[in-house]
Amino acid sequence: MRKIFRQADREAYITLGLYVFFFLWWTLFAFGLGAGDPDEYSYVLGLPAWFFYSCVAGYPAVTLILWLVVRRWFADIPLDAANDDERDENKGDE
Repeated sequence: MRKIFRQADREAYITLGLYVFFFLWWTLFAFGLGAGDPDEYSYVLGLPAWFFYSCVAGYPAVTLILWLVVRRWFADIPLDAANDDERDENKGDE
């Protein structure tokens, strides 16, 4: 049972780290490239560069990173494991 909790804790920390990463990605591109005079903005595919990199390119990039992380470090944990442990303990009492 402890192994399940360690895995769940690890996945929660990884998820939190990825949320922070995406927040920083979006913030740095949006406010880093978006600061200043709008007349001086550079454009990518007709969109301001800050918007393109923070929203249009950022979402697919982070989605790909999330997919890779889930495939590599997340595990499929049965949700009924606690019930199985209780059943095994009760069998010893019979």
